[in-house]
Amino acid sequence: MFHGVRGLFNGKADRFMEMAMRDRVIRDEIHKDIFVPANHAKIIDTREFQRLRSIQQLSTCEYVFPAANHNRFSHSLGAYHLARTLIGSLNEVQPNLVSEEDSELICLAALLHDIGHPPFSHLLETPEVFATYHSHEHWGRVLLESKDTEVGIALLEVLGVQRRNRLFALMDGDSEFDGRAIPPYMKEIVSSQLDVDRMDYMVRDQANTGAQIGGFDIARVIRALRVNKEGHFYVKSWGLPAIEAYLVTRYHMYQQVYFHKVNMLTQNYLVRMLSRARVLAQDGSLKLSSPLENMLLNSALDAKGYAALNDAHIRVALPEWAEHPDTVLSHYAMRLLSRRDFHKSLRIEGLSTEMIDVVLPRLEPLVEAAGYNPSIDIITARISKRGYMPYEQGILLEDGRDAADHSPLVRSLTQPNERALIFVPEAIRDELEINVREWVKPSQSSLAQFE
Repeated sequence: MFHGVRGLFNGKADRFMEMAMRDRVIRDEIHKDIFVPANHAKIIDTREFQRLRSIQQLSTCEYVFPAANHNRFSHSLGAYHLARTLIGSLNEVQPNLVSEEDSELICLAALLHDIGHPPFSHLLETPEVFATYHSHEHWGRVLLESKDTEVGIALLEVLGVQRRNRLFALMDGDSEFDGRAIPPYMKEIVSSQLDVDRMDYMVRDQANTGAQIGGFDIARVIRALRVNKEGHFYVKSWGLPAIEAYLVTRYHMYQQVYFHKVNMLTQNYLVRMLSRARVLAQDGSLKLSSPLENMLLNSALDAKGYAALNDAHIRVALPEWAEHPDTVLSHYAMRLLSRRDFHKSLRIEGLSTEMIDVVLPRLEPLVEAAGYNPSIDIITARISKRGYMPYEQGILLEDGRDAADHSPLVRSLTQPNERALIFVPEAIRDELEINVREWVKPSQSSLAQFE
């Protein structure tokens, strides 16, 4: 009987492997049908790539927009699809521009660009959390180069050593590999101000947050793109309105979604909670799960250990930490678990990042006098972002000039946008606002009032 069962399972395994080697069509909420050839499906089916299903795209943004719980997996597939679409468009208007070999490398670079993201994406990409701190790009390379990861093995099988290393050179932004040029547009498809990464996450994030702010036509942007004789992207003049819409949408997504005050606050809660958990674990006051121990305490984390980390390990700890006797840890965990008792931002217009350094020393004694701990109950967030970086990193039109030279709207987005947020307990916010308004006059835009 045992042998019969084994035979049954072996038969199922054979059929599964046969199915696994077929081309696939994946249904996506944004791009509809995404075609994936069998050899690329082999990469997608690895544990490390599937892990991206458990890595939230927008970290804590769901505390503001409840449906914003999409993941890096769907985004990576979307970027992959757009890379394939863009290459097809370029080869249609500039025949034989992109070889079949380079096309595959570009698509795989788009597919794998986020493979190394930590739990909660960019938010936890910090030494405050990781005992073994590296950027997500570094961890991505470690996973892809490793002989101990499924994705590393699959990538080597699909590409071989030379082509795999050319892929790495492309992802690093190199101009050549092994004596063969890597044209600039290959990198620009994957990483630039007009890349498939940005195009996908903007439409995907907008759809999942419900943010009704602008919008742009991806298909028209793609159709307007060309490659000049130097190998760089440029945009046909008739495509400028589509580029304007793209940049304006991006600007508003940052202002109204990514930099939303509650999102900035909950990000602080999560990082502070994990930092506190590390301190408590180090002094023996908190027992960690094996994955969290690897994240917070292991200073020699390897590829397999890193690939085992995802959002769920943190989420599962929240109920226990919310009941922990350490009030710092429990307060942060309880707020994230229940979404209540949030700190509130001071309603001070024009508070700059330089002003905050002067305001804080004055604010701390008032918070302490009210019975709170300033190190815990004053939370700051500094926001600095340009809507568009012109010229050296910019978007060119067919006359070789930057989009900012052609469009007053684009030019307006080049101005730096810096501001600061200060969060305090709700019970004392009104009182503190009165004081801060005296220190920071709305009409003043410098630190002159403090001199």
